[in-house]
Amino acid sequence: MIMELPDTRKARVLVVGDVMLDRYWFGEVSRISPEAPVPIVKVEKSEERPGGAANVARNIAALGARVALLSVVGADEAGLALARLLADSTIDASLHEDAQLNTTVKLRVIGRQQQLLRIDFENAPAHEVLRAKLTEFRQRIDDCDAVILSDYGKGGLAHITEMIRIAREHGKAVLVDPKGDDWRRYAGASIITPNRAELREVVGRWANEDDLAARGAKLRGELNLEALLLTRSEEGMSLFTADGVRHEPARAREVYDVSGAGDTVIATLAVMLASGRSLAEAMHWANRAAGVVVGKLGTATCSLDELKG
Repeated sequence: MIMELPDTRKARVLVVGDVMLDRYWFGEVSRISPEAPVPIVKVEKSEERPGGAANVARNIAALGARVALLSVVGADEAGLALARLLADSTIDASLHEDAQLNTTVKLRVIGRQQQLLRIDFENAPAHEVLRAKLTEFRQRIDDCDAVILSDYGKGGLAHITEMIRIAREHGKAVLVDPKGDDWRRYAGASIITPNRAELREVVGRWANEDDLAARGAKLRGELNLEALLLTRSEEGMSLFTADGVRHEPARAREVYDVSGAGDTVIATLAVMLASGRSLAEAMHWANRAAGVVVGKLGTATCSLDELKG
């Protein structure tokens, strides 16, 4: 069955979570260091992209939907760079500043079209700034059709349980990209979108597909979720609902870089649901979008034209 893409222009999505600045240093590798057995990269160009929850917002904008982003950054150079990148986009970004916070930066060194090294700079935001973000969340909730809570474990979602409650009270679909091994704080959300490693950390290793279905159903019931969407890399995606399990095979023609693929999945899922599509249809388009972005280097987006193709 051929599915038609919906008109996404009226869909409104609110993204809340941990933002970061993705930096890339590209260069040539021609020799090994005499000081240690490591390659020497002669850096020839650099690039900056919004990462984390900001990459989720970028993916929503690329699909033609309206998106607002709510997060916390540091009063530093990286925070200014991230704000500048977002100002050049169609994203309605509200970045609360915390003078005690270092904006999260992921620096990737790329040589011969391969990632050689990643260096992370980060610390946790102050409680006072997060409380101010919760107040703005209450003010913005009526202006969206769906909410994405993008948890990268950086401390930006300390009030996630309250956010889920507020959003559900206002009748909004709540999608969560989870982190860590304690998912009780996600209870009551509409959908969570873990990958295989993240799900294993919570439910343990499964022996076969029936065992996986049983564990998925149990978790869904314990957390009072409408659905659980498991992304499985080369095995595609599996959607667990009260009606059972639905599977979509992987669509990537060539896997180049999986970083940021989860952002694309949850963004596409939210846009399709906000555009009135069913969960099964939303998963279909999310799977297609993931197949597009893993063929690109670094955190990337999928446009509507690419999704049609």
